[in-house]
Amino acid sequence: MRPTATIVQGVSDAPPFLSGKLLLAMPGMADPRFERAVIALCAHDGNGAIGVGIGHKRAGISFRGLLKQLDIEPGQAPDCAIHHGGPVEPGRGFVLHSIDWGGQDTLHVAGPSGQLFAMTGTMDVLKAIAEGRGPSKWIAALGYAGWGEGQLDEEMTRHGWFAARGDPEIVFDTPTDERWAAAFKAEGIDPRLLATETGAA
Repeated sequence: MRPTATIVQGVSDAPPFLSGKLLLAMPGMADPRFERAVIALCAHDGNGAIGVGIGHKRAGISFRGLLKQLDIEPGQAPDCAIHHGGPVEPGRGFVLHSIDWGGQDTLHVAGPSGQLFAMTGTMDVLKAIAEGRGPSKWIAALGYAGWGEGQLDEEMTRHGWFAARGDPEIVFDTPTDERWAAAFKAEGIDPRLLATETGAA
């Protein structure tokens, strides 16, 4: 459950870069793994970046099923979907959650207006959710999206990603299959027109 330490260490000491943004895959992105992807960017500094995908659900597994696999009594946990966090380490779990809970190795993600959400990759958050004492809002995911030093910065100069505001309402209160379009619309962009322009290029 633990994220790659070398990526997230020292984030608070570095410029924020795109931390706290939602990376939205542009229509026509070359990598099919990221089609209509929504990635909550949890850390981005000089060492690289790490984000958790929240735009697609994982088939064949539910949250209570995951808890049982980890020998955690599901208790009060809802039987909700697990998200496809990204192609890196697809068996590793992360919970993106509201800032009203913090635990072992919780990474708090801030934007220009303050703290937006948090990410925990350790078992304590799963146990807290199962026991009814976890964060008020959360999303569970398997895998993550990672970029090495300067990699995301270079990708942002080409057609592929759009950086939208990390609005907690879109992250936690918008249905999974609506997040991509909702995040574009919150920026004043109609994704249908964007798709038309891209398709004609």
